[in-house]
Amino acid sequence: MTAAIATLSAKFQISIPKAVRELNHWRAGQEFAFLPKGRGVLVMPVAELDDLVGLARGAKTQGVRDRKERF
Repeated sequence: MTAAIATLSAKFQISIPKAVRELNHWRAGQEFAFLPKGRGVLVMPVAELDDLVGLARGAKTQGVRDRKERF
């Protein structure tokens, strides 16, 4: 995919090009996080709770300290 270009409006809004939206399956109303990265910004969709289900499946819990063991 080639670089997609958008223009910042007078209301400080940017429309995400259709090719980028379709490639990433982004939809209207979805939330995004803006993370400063050098001289630019990394735009990431905020994960929904349903997307996180099972994320830690199989994680090892042995040898993990809990709050009671803190100093």
